[in-house]
Amino acid sequence: MPKDSPPPIAYLLPNFFTAASIFTGFYAISLTLHHEFVFAAWFVFLALIFDGLDGRVARLTNTTSHFGVEFDSLADIVAFGVAPAFLLYMYAGETYGRIGIVVSALFIIFGAVRLARFNVTTSRIEPSVFIGLPIPTAAIMISIAVLLLERYPSVHAYKVYLLPLAVMLALLMVSNIRYPSFKKVNLKAFHFMRFLTVAIVIALGVFIYPIEGMALLAAGYLLYGPLRAAFYLLRRMAGQRG
Repeated sequence: MPKDSPPPIAYLLPNFFTAASIFTGFYAISLTLHHEFVFAAWFVFLALIFDGLDGRVARLTNTTSHFGVEFDSLADIVAFGVAPAFLLYMYAGETYGRIGIVVSALFIIFGAVRLARFNVTTSRIEPSVFIGLPIPTAAIMISIAVLLLERYPSVHAYKVYLLPLAVMLALLMVSNIRYPSFKKVNLKAFHFMRFLTVAIVIALGVFIYPIEGMALLAAGYLLYGPLRAAFYLLRRMAGQRG
């Protein structure tokens, strides 16, 4: 074993966070079964935290491995595929019978396709972008929608719109639309004071209005991809006409 390589036990740490992501995803499913929809949605958020930690811990400790990559993908399909899809079905889809089943299943299937494509192509694309909406973002959108509907009873009757939202998220996951990746952010490329000011304003806004703030952030990220694609398409069409 090379002198600079980490001890074998060090590989357990990032995989522990991956296992925690699976556990929280499964617990979200169990909460959904008991109609604890708000808690289930928050546990999907908790799974997102664990999912973010496993890769960063692996890179910091130099314990990245092919096993870890595959394990992470399996964890994602549970925490960000099955858990939010089951939440979607029990919260809104069950009322609509087979339509609810199909939409919920489509979310899982297209999420699995998204993960498989990422594993196959991740070494051939630039690390600063994702091709297709990341499955954690899609899961968070479902969770945020549930939290907003439960927070504001006056709009509770509109939960049927979760179904077309889920279809849109599923299609975006398997699309070729590009989304920014923040896994390898180079802070030196930012103007420090500007970046710090924006970060503080966003953090304070989320602190005051956590659900609404996270909803705006997620919606902004969701819309960024299609708007960026539309902008470049229009610019290319304008160039061809010129």
